[in-house]
Parts: sequence; structure tokens; C-alpha cells
Amino acid sequence: MTQESAEPQLTGVRNFRDVGGLPTVDGRRVRRGVLFRSGHLAHATRQDAAFLSGLKLHTVFDFRNSADQALDGPDVELPGVRNVNIPLSDPADGAEFWQMVRDGELDQLRAILGDGLGARRMTESYRAMITTRTAEHSRILHALAEDSVPALMHCAAGKDRAGLSIAITLLALGVEREAIEEDYLQSNQPHRRYKVYRSAKSRAGMSPEVMELLAPLFDARAAYLHAAFATIDERWGGVDTYLSEGLKLSEGTRIRLQSRLLEP
Repeated sequence: MTQESAEPQLTGVRNFRDVGGLPTVDGRRVRRGVLFRSGHLAHATRQDAAFLSGLKLHTVFDFRNSADQALDGPDVELPGVRNVNIPLSDPADGAEFWQMVRDGELDQLRAILGDGLGARRMTESYRAMITTRTAEHSRILHALAEDSVPALMHCAAGKDRAGLSIAITLLALGVEREAIEEDYLQSNQPHRRYKVYRSAKSRAGMSPEVMELLAPLFDARAAYLHAAFATIDERWGGVDTYLSEGLKLSEGTRIRLQSRLLEP
């Protein structure tokens, strides 16, 4: 079930991978070279950009908001590639919270993240992305079905907004949930993880207790993905109704999507 192709060691782009090779419930597999995921491209080196250009991408989907882009910078420009920004979180949503994550002292972090609050916040955000971002996820799937492949999806770390968008795409392709989860959890590998930002102004720095408090925010946890899947089942009664009624994906569009992204 694991992806077997060798992965490039990109210097300035974290969490990159091709999701090709993942199995569907009917015995097919996702094509290689048509759907990629990663963290942001703002710090891509010249060699990274050359590699990405070699993928012959049609579209890069950037799910960051303006606050993210201000923090990390805009993506590098890849010649001939269409860049589509579809923010999957409001720039004002949690701005003070993330400021506290970067600058807060230990007692402040305990107050906002201790006793399971960090994990609860992440779980709720995954549920919210399912219920409140149907228009955005519909736009993504329709674009992939029409003309936007090969495509790369990314957010900041490439694990939450991009991770869930990839998971939804894979559900529409009929990929096994176990395989979706396995791909999602790869974001925990050390060389893939987002580099945590902490302000030098904070006396608490990046002490072991601080990092333990921050862990729920920067981990890819199966429980988060399970919460998203459970929300689909609770709200729509299953994936097929979620796709057809929630994301307005017609049977014909879903067939086109599968023909573009699945092996024959």
C-alpha cells in the first residue's frame, strides 16, 4: 500500500510527495505524476524550482491565507504554471492565537493548549473545513476534472488544509480510507515536518514543555482525519452524498475526475 517511487530531496520545500500509486476500492491505482502535495513553495531553491518545473504542472493550488503568505512569502514562480489561491482559513481566524503560539510564555501556552485544548482545536478545525468549505472543495474537484492536472496542492505545512483537500480528492477517486490515512500520516516524518516558528522574545523559547504543548498543532494525527470523515458521515450520511450534494459533483464530473487521475 505504500508509495514505492523514490522521492526527491528538496531543500526549500518540505513535505513533498506524489500521491500516485494509492489503491482504490475497485482495484485501480492513482496515476503517478498527476497529483502532488507539499508545504509552501516560498523558500524553494533554484534547484527545487527546476525540479518542480520538470513535473510539467498545469496548476499549483495554494490554500494559504494572506496572513500565511505574509509570514512565509509568496510561492516561487514556475514558468507556464497557473497559480490558484483558494484560502481555506480566514486570515483573521485565530490571528491572536497564532501570535500567542509564536510569542507566548509557558503559562499562556498552558492556558490555550493544555489539558487537551490544542488537540480539540485541531479536531474542530478539521470538522469546520468539511462543513464550511464545501464551495472551495467543490471548486478544486471541478478544476481537477476539467483541465488542472498535473496539479500540486499545498498550504503552509502541507498537512492540514492541503492534507484534507488531498484526502477529499482521494475519496472522490474511490481510494481506500486506510491508504488515505497512511498517506496523511507521512507528514509526521522528521524531514517533512513544518519548522516551528517561535519568537526570540519569548523566555520560554522552545523548551521540551513548550514543544509538547505545541505538538497537537504540528502533528498529523489520525484522530483529526477521522473527525473529518465522521463529519461527512454525520452530516451527509456518507461520501457519495457528500460529493453529490455537499460538493455538487455530478456523476459525469466524478467519472471525468477518475479518468484523469486513475490508471485505466
